[in-house]
Amino acid sequence: MGDRIENSPYRFKMYTNETEVFLCQTKPLSGEEFKLLKQRIDEMYQVNVILDNLPAIRYTKKDGFMMRWTGYPVGVKVQNGYYIFNHLKFTVLVHKYEETNVARVMGTGDAAEVIPTVGTEGSDTPGYMVVGFEVVPCSFQHNADSVKKLNMYDKYPARINCDPGTVAMAIKENEPLTFSYEVSFVERTSNGHRVLVIFLRTVRRDLTRYEELDKEAQAQMNEELSGWKLVVADVFRAPTNPALLCVMVGDGVQILGMALVTILFAALGFMSPASRGTLVTGMLFFYMILGIAAGYVAVRHSTGAIPFSLFVVLILLWFCISVPLTLVGGYFGAKAPHIEYPVRTNQIPREIPPQKYPSWLLVLGAGTLPFGTLFIELFFIMSSLWMGRVYYVFGFLLIVLLLLVVVCAEVSLVLTYMHLCVEDWRWWWKSFFASGSVAIYIFLYSVNYLIFDLKSLSGPVSATLYLGYSLFMVLAIMLATGTVGFLSSFWFVHYLFSSVKLD
Repeated sequence: MGDRIENSPYRFKMYTNETEVFLCQTKPLSGEEFKLLKQRIDEMYQVNVILDNLPAIRYTKKDGFMMRWTGYPVGVKVQNGYYIFNHLKFTVLVHKYEETNVARVMGTGDAAEVIPTVGTEGSDTPGYMVVGFEVVPCSFQHNADSVKKLNMYDKYPARINCDPGTVAMAIKENEPLTFSYEVSFVERTSNGHRVLVIFLRTVRRDLTRYEELDKEAQAQMNEELSGWKLVVADVFRAPTNPALLCVMVGDGVQILGMALVTILFAALGFMSPASRGTLVTGMLFFYMILGIAAGYVAVRHSTGAIPFSLFVVLILLWFCISVPLTLVGGYFGAKAPHIEYPVRTNQIPREIPPQKYPSWLLVLGAGTLPFGTLFIELFFIMSSLWMGRVYYVFGFLLIVLLLLVVVCAEVSLVLTYMHLCVEDWRWWWKSFFASGSVAIYIFLYSVNYLIFDLKSLSGPVSATLYLGYSLFMVLAIMLATGTVGFLSSFWFVHYLFSSVKLD
């Protein structure tokens, strides 16, 4: 079934390119082994390799399109002959750390060992993080006499030309198989963190300029000022349907917490996909337990008190673990001190100037950025859900989830600041849907996956069930990502206007 991960003999040294590395030579194939290997090639068996929990990706070109595969085939049948892919060309994509003294010797399994840099303190040797893993399988005929005296990891005496378009290593009965590999490291730079730095510098510059004005100058320049300074008396005005927003934020906290805790435990090895039902049971358990967080956050951001009769109705409708914990969280949220706004709100709302473009169009378009962090991983998740493939790279999924949280927060912060700069104080719902709109693109991806990848589904009933489950999934994602955007924007607006000096 391919549900067990074994350590492979391939050995990499971080940021050290190696070529023509001899790996091993098997004993001569018996008749039974020869027959089994041909059968596995006919059945299109795949070899899946992972490095730092990243699967090896293979790219092929067909009809002008670049196709992306996980792993590589054991071999190939050409006419009446069977050939094995016995030479692998690995490419490891890495990102360089700013810190030094973090050298790493990597293996392809769980036994990767972290060792300190050899040398004195203050060494300039950088550290690297693996961000991608690619493989090109080749079939190469080694010289039998050349490999007799070679040990594992010795250099093959001749040049190995890895051409995936040709095959040379035919499998034959009573003859051994020779394996070799090569590895190259390619550095990839990332500039995404600079967006937040530029954004924070812009906000800080605005605050500094505003605080440098004395009181008399502020009085004279109030008419000339524009942007977020003019909506100081409206920025904390209650939005439309505030109760619904509180409920959605509370649910989002519960769903996001469930996802984070479940994936964290799976990444640490406490929940294995090989044990059927473990992940689902864990998700349900953590969802019920985190009801206390949902109740606390929903009531904490609400301006009105929840009547006791509503508590009774909820208990009667949801007599289980989740609801009592939600009510406990709501109780603590009601007892906690109310959030004090740093500025007063006028009774008469300020008129919002006409905008050149609809603000909701920008909000919906903002979901493309968080979707970009999930695009590649969505294929593996959908394949695990609908095609029975076991998903194991929870460590990488945890990183993707944390990156998604950061991107959602950044997108929502930037859009909230942009709306305030054009004197649009209605930021509450827009901050929620700026990051929550990623659910729209995930649903569109689900429709694309149904059309092009789930061709085995037949009939409208199967398609309707698939789309129904997809709607439930994207609704949960919208609540979780929207909560991240709203809470980060609320903190940002509160901090921004706390820094403004007013008479």
